Amino acid sequence: MKNQSTFDREDLIVAFKKALNAFIGVLPVIIGMILLTGLITKYIPTEKMVSLFGSNTWLDAFIGAAFGGVSAGHPLTSYVLGGELLAQGVSLVAVTALIVSWVTVGSIQLPAEALMLGKRFALYRNLLSFLFAIIIAVLTVSTLGWFA
Repeated sequence: MKNQSTFDREDLIVAFKKALNAFIGVLPVIIGMILLTGLITKYIPTEKMVSLFGSNTWLDAFIGAAFGGVSAGHPLTSYVLGGELLAQGVSLVAVTALIVSWVTVGSIQLPAEALMLGKRFALYRNLLSFLFAIIIAVLTVSTLGWFA
C-alpha cells in the first residue's frame, strides 16, 4: 500500500510533462498577444488620444475604457501614460477609466484567456470589466469632487 503523504517520482514527472505540454501549446498565443500589445501601444499616438476626449463625462469614460481595453499592458505603463494624458488636458474620468480597463480588460489577451478558461467566461469577464471600468471611473471622480 502506498503512503498518501509521499510523492511518487513517476507521478511528479508525468505532472511536469503535462504542464510543459500545456505551456508549449499556449506559447504561440502568448507570443502573439505580447507582439500585438506592443504594436497597438506603439502606433496609437498620445496626441490622437487627446483629440478624442471632450467634456462629456460618460463619453470620456467610455472612450478611456475602450483605449485601455485595447491597449492592455503592465499597470506601471498605464500610470505613466495616464500622467501624460492628464498633463495634456485629458479629463480625470477618462484617465481613470483608461487605467482601470488597462489592467482589467484584456481584449488583446482574449484568445489566450478563451483558450485557457473558456470562450464564454472570457467574453463575460471582459464585458463586465469594461462596464465596471466606466462606472468606477465616474464614481471615483464624483467622489473626489466631494472632497475637493
